[in-house]
Amino acid sequence: MKTPDQESLGEAMREGEPKEKEFCLPVEVVLVEDNPYDAELTLRALRGHHLANRIHLLKDGQEALDFLLCEGAYSHRKSEPLPRLVLLDIKLPKIDGTEVLRILKSRPETRTIPVVILTSSSEEKDLLSSYDLGVNSYIVKPVEFDAFMETVSRAGLYWILTNRVPSLTPETGNDPPGSRESMKSGGDESCSGSKAP
Repeated sequence: MKTPDQESLGEAMREGEPKEKEFCLPVEVVLVEDNPYDAELTLRALRGHHLANRIHLLKDGQEALDFLLCEGAYSHRKSEPLPRLVLLDIKLPKIDGTEVLRILKSRPETRTIPVVILTSSSEEKDLLSSYDLGVNSYIVKPVEFDAFMETVSRAGLYWILTNRVPSLTPETGNDPPGSRESMKSGGDESCSGSKAP
């Protein structure tokens, strides 16, 4: 028999599974985290403060790129608007967070998405390389539970409620993907283009 915590954690980890019905509303926050405990705490902190209606959990770097670039199992997302925030761990399976960041910030269709590194790494080299690649913020996860919850909540308040993102794609001048004007014209630049390098 599962404990309530195990059931809750199971629900959190299933967040990243692609299900057609999950994609009827746009995703607001993408959380890329392979540690189940940290993922659960982050989800609780954001949902507990009503900071995002739609949070999508992804467990490795390849899945994150597929989701954000609308490729592979997520190619059906091409008509959806971009998320308002990506919370990204550095130490990830398959493709590490630094490479995910590099690809996202090098692509015109994803470079304006705010990316916040949320990691246990306090190494100076990780900090420097993340800022060199264009990260919007770098947060070291506190070890203590209350501090962790407070840190994530504060980050969420700023990046989801206070921060504003451009309403136009800087390179093309097109209306943002998923906007009314973009839908009227049939255009959607959010997931077009070549495969990730």
